[in-house]
Amino acid sequence: MSLARQIHVIRAVSKADREMAIQVLLSTYVNEKNWIQDEGNFFPESDLTATNISWFVASVRDQPIGVVRVLYDPPLELYREYGMKALDSGLDVEAFVQENRIAEIGRFAVVPEYRKYMLASAALMREASRETVANDYTHYVTDIFEDEVHSPYDFHTRVMGFKPVATHDVGELNCPNRRITMILDLRSAYHRIRSQQKWIYRFLTKDWDTSLHEKLRNDDPN
Repeated sequence: MSLARQIHVIRAVSKADREMAIQVLLSTYVNEKNWIQDEGNFFPESDLTATNISWFVASVRDQPIGVVRVLYDPPLELYREYGMKALDSGLDVEAFVQENRIAEIGRFAVVPEYRKYMLASAALMREASRETVANDYTHYVTDIFEDEVHSPYDFHTRVMGFKPVATHDVGELNCPNRRITMILDLRSAYHRIRSQQKWIYRFLTKDWDTSLHEKLRNDDPN
C-alpha cells in the first residue's frame, strides 16, 4: 500500500487523540530539539474543547507521526511581544492581522523517520486547510526558524506559497535561531497550486466538496 493511503489524519477531540499528539511533541520538540520542557503544557487538555483551536494528528498504522495546530484569530499581543521587524515586502503585519480573517498555523512537527516524506506534511496541511477554508478564513500566518536543520521553509514557500514578511528574535520556543514570519493567501495559493502543481492540488483537495472549491474559486486573483 502506498504511503499516501497509509497516512491517516484526525482532528484531536479526545484524550486519546491528545496523547497521540503528545507522543510526537515529546519525540520532536522535547527529546530531539529541546525546544520545550513540558509537552503536556504545550498541548493543554483545554485545547480539546476550545472553539478557536484545532490540533491535527497524523498516524501510520495507529502510530502517531505528525501534528499541527491551527489557532483562529490569534491575538495581536503575540506579535507585539515578539518585536517583529518588517521585511522589504512593506506589509504591516499588525494591520494585516486586524483587516483579514487570519488563522495561525504552527506547532508543526513530524517524527524523524517520516520527515523525509513530503506526503506527511501535505496530509496535515490538507486536513488543516480543509477546516480553515470551511470556516471562511482567508490567510495563514506562521513562523519558521531561519537556518534550522529541519526547517519547513522550502515546503512552505516552494510548495504552499507562503511569503516571508517579517522577522523576530524571540518566541515561545527555546531556539536561538531567528524567526521568519510568513503569510499565505489561501485563495491565491489555491489558484497557483491548481495551475502549476497538479498532483499536489489533487492531493490537497482530495474529498473536498463543491462548496469548499467555490469559496476559493471565486474572484480568481490571477
